[in-house]
Amino acid sequence: MVKAVRTDRELECPAIDAGLAALGVDLVKVPDGAGENVLIDAVADAELILMCYTPITERVIEAAPKLKGIVKYGVGIDAIDIPAARARGIPVVNVPEYAERTVAEGAFTLMLALAKRLIPMDRAMHTDGWIWPTGDWRGSDIAGKTVGIVGAGRIGRSFAQMAGAGFGARVIAYSPHTPPEELQALGIEPVADLMDLMAESDVVSVHSVLNDETRGLIGAAELAAMKPTAFIINVARGAVVDEAALVEALVEGRIAGAGLDVYSQEPLALEGHPMSALYGMDNVILLPHMTFFTDEAMERLEEETLARCREILDGRPVTVKSPDPRLRAQTQGVTFVDP
Repeated sequence: MVKAVRTDRELECPAIDAGLAALGVDLVKVPDGAGENVLIDAVADAELILMCYTPITERVIEAAPKLKGIVKYGVGIDAIDIPAARARGIPVVNVPEYAERTVAEGAFTLMLALAKRLIPMDRAMHTDGWIWPTGDWRGSDIAGKTVGIVGAGRIGRSFAQMAGAGFGARVIAYSPHTPPEELQALGIEPVADLMDLMAESDVVSVHSVLNDETRGLIGAAELAAMKPTAFIINVARGAVVDEAALVEALVEGRIAGAGLDVYSQEPLALEGHPMSALYGMDNVILLPHMTFFTDEAMERLEEETLARCREILDGRPVTVKSPDPRLRAQTQGVTFVDP
């Protein structure tokens, strides 16, 4: 019987699990945070690894002599040692399209909630029964504001459309690998310097992939350039932002607030976490990495994941739809589809 290992079993994917069972696959589900050694033991006789958050390291890959493919049931591939997989001719694939609008909607929801002070207003209503329109509760409009996007990929472009065409904001973007004319055709003003975007924006929304170039991209200097009335949203990857500098800026009141769905160290914790100080702050919204988690997006994710698994298990080239150069550099066991 073919064996597959799925990490992060806390993320419920019943259609994936049932679909693999229907194919006669012996599926082992490993919990989040199980550790490298536990995963090494699990993959010893596995032909397929499905991962979401748990790192697939070189040691894990080396420990799986029968391995035929690694499927990220999600988008980000920064936790997979792709060079180690390539060295063994093991294809790596993700599911890049399932939640573009979904995650953009999540980012937009965070922006609206911060601008309208929805979370503290709701808390006050539940505590006091009613509040009056005093200065503490005054929100702000999106229309007429400058919304800055860091990384104008699929999700960033969806967010831009919502903010610009949808709400009448001026949308600017720092996306150095995107041709300026491509952004302009979408109604997005390209900005060549990240510091300029940080200084001009009333809202900064992070949509960049995480790689060596973008790790810590938004640091203390970039945060210091923001307006004191500006918000920052991050639904991409926590490590794109210097989180220690972000906590400091928020605690000291140097920016107006933040909406976060991703963190370098997950899960977050009330105590003992580098970002624990953000709990209880009325101008900070903390989500548990769930902006992708809707009925529609999960249906698309499970369907696409199973399709990629079938390709690998059937010995066919696996379909890579992502434009990420780390995946496009693969030469064995893959076929590419233009995004």
